[in-house]
Amino acid sequence: MVKLELQIKAELTNVTDLKPASADHCWYFKIQCSSCREVDKNTISISAEDAGQISGSRGGANLVMRCKFCKREGAASIVGNPEPYKEENSGSFAKVLVIECRGLEPVEFEPRDGWTAKSTESNDVFDIDLTEGEWYDYDENASVEVSVTEIESRFTRSN
Repeated sequence: MVKLELQIKAELTNVTDLKPASADHCWYFKIQCSSCREVDKNTISISAEDAGQISGSRGGANLVMRCKFCKREGAASIVGNPEPYKEENSGSFAKVLVIECRGLEPVEFEPRDGWTAKSTESNDVFDIDLTEGEWYDYDENASVEVSVTEIESRFTRSN
């Protein structure tokens, strides 16, 4: 059982607290089997609200899947709540999520939609779609451009 941190890096302009809009946010990943090391070609979604039963166990996980190549079962669960990506982290990697993995691990993150961020100038909250890898808008109350650009991600071992 391994705990991995999803860390993101982005350039935030006049916004802070980039985070999922709801507790049942779907996170999208490319998944690699820990046994045969093959990466599933499909993007897999996982939500803290999902519940699957692990074969031969009384436990469950947010994601339970069988590798299409070697047929071994793997499981993953979201640990705790997501952490907002703040303006002071802009341009640096920071943890946003911890995932506990057994028999599989995420290797690529797709941010997609369902995010929010707060303006640093007016405290207005914006709904954000990161499917294109960037987002631009205009804060009319503060008369400033707001944006999230240059999004990158990585996975590191969590303590």
